[in-house]
Amino acid sequence: MNKVTISAFVSGLIFSFGLLLSGMANPEKVLGFLDLFGAWDPSLALVMGGAIAVGLPAFLIAQKRTNAILGEPMHLPANRKLDKRLLLGSLAFGVGWGLAGFCPGPGIVASGALEPGALVFVLAMVSGMLVFRQLERRTR
Repeated sequence: MNKVTISAFVSGLIFSFGLLLSGMANPEKVLGFLDLFGAWDPSLALVMGGAIAVGLPAFLIAQKRTNAILGEPMHLPANRKLDKRLLLGSLAFGVGWGLAGFCPGPGIVASGALEPGALVFVLAMVSGMLVFRQLERRTR
């Protein structure tokens, strides 16, 4: 196993523990956060604010680099425009998050605990990715 693989594994492990500690892998907590006009739970706003506070400086530094710390080339998104694909994808993501109470990372973490709703979510997510891939191939 090389250092990049080990680093990715450790990063994913830390991320998954963070998701568990913050409650992001608990769909009831997430749905409580999204329930703005009911029993709103603002605690996940602090989690998201903390993620932005850590991520923003990291991305600003990364934009100035050509290689990552471990020597691999940087692969940052190049597209900066708001288009129909981005808006529809964001809408689909938000609807899925609101219906299931999961987004991809927490869904995978919760499926590791064999949470039935998370297993259905991950299966639907993977199915959606496969359908998207097929549609992309047809349009090209």
